[in-house]
Amino acid sequence: ATGRPMSTGRAGDKIFVSAARGSGITVLAIMAAIAAFLLWKAIGPLQENEANFLTSQVWDPNANPPRFGIAQLAFGTLMSSLLAMLIATPVAIGIAMFIAFYAPRRLAAGLGYVVDLLAAVPSIVYGLWGLIFLSQHMESVSSFLNGALGWIPLFGGDSPGRNSIFTAGVVLAIMILPIISSITREVFLQVPQPHIEASLALGATRWEMIRMSVLPYGRSGMIGASMLGLGRAMGETIAVAMVLTFVPGINWHILEDGGSTFAANIANSFAEASRTGQGALIASGLVLFVITLIVNMAARAVVARRKEFV
Repeated sequence: ATGRPMSTGRAGDKIFVSAARGSGITVLAIMAAIAAFLLWKAIGPLQENEANFLTSQVWDPNANPPRFGIAQLAFGTLMSSLLAMLIATPVAIGIAMFIAFYAPRRLAAGLGYVVDLLAAVPSIVYGLWGLIFLSQHMESVSSFLNGALGWIPLFGGDSPGRNSIFTAGVVLAIMILPIISSITREVFLQVPQPHIEASLALGATRWEMIRMSVLPYGRSGMIGASMLGLGRAMGETIAVAMVLTFVPGINWHILEDGGSTFAANIANSFAEASRTGQGALIASGLVLFVITLIVNMAARAVVARRKEFV
C-alpha cells in the first residue's frame, strides 16, 4: 500500500534532478556557444590588426591597415564601474538597513516598493536624465572636487567638465543602487530572529545588534549583490553612451571630459563600422564577456566560502 507513493516520489525526484541537470548544461552550452561565436567573428580582424590589441589606445579598425586596441575601453569600463560601486554600495546597504530595521513597517513596505520600481526603470531614461539634467550640474561639482582633491591624480587636471567618467560613474551608481539595495534588504530579512532577539536581550543597542548579528550573517549576500551591481554597471550601454564624450586616449583625470567603455563604443560604432570594424567590436565584446564572467565567478567563490553563515 505504501510502495506506490514512494515509487512516485522517487520518479519525481529523478525527473526533477534530470531537469535541473539539463537546465545547468543548457546554460553552460549557451555560454560556450556565445564565446565560440564571438571568437570566430573576432579571429580575422585580430589577425589583420597592426596594433597591440591589449595595450594600444588607438581605435581605428576601419583604417588601412586596421589599428585598434582595448586599453582605453578597458580603463573607462573598469574606472566608471568601480566609481559606481564606491558610490552606490554604502548608500544601498544603508537604505536596506533602514528599511529592514529602522523604518516603521508601513513606511518600510512603501519604501521597498519604490526601491524595487527604480530597478525597473529603462536604461535610456537614466541616460536622458543624465544627459539633460545631471550633466548640467556636474561641472560645478567637478570643479569643487578638483579644487579640494586636486592633489590626488584622479581628481587633478586643468579643465574639469560635465561629460566625464565621473559623471558616467554617478549615473551608473544610481542605476545599480536599487539592485544592490533590494537584494541586500532581502538578505537582512532572512537573518534568524533568535539571533536578533538574543543580541537585544543581552543589552545591545540596535546598531550593535546589526553589527554583531546581521552583518556577519548577510556578508556573503551583500558581496553577491554588489557583484551583481558591478556586472550591470560594466555592461551598461545606452546611459553611458549618452553621457560620455569620446576623446581618444586614456585620461587619468576622471573629472575631465572624455572616455569610453566597451559597451558604449559598440553602441556608437557598430552601425558605421566596416567588416573589419565590426569584427574588432566583436573582439572587444569578447573581452567584456570574459571580464564579466571572471567577476561573477569571483563573486560565487566569495559567497561559497561563507556558507557557514547561511
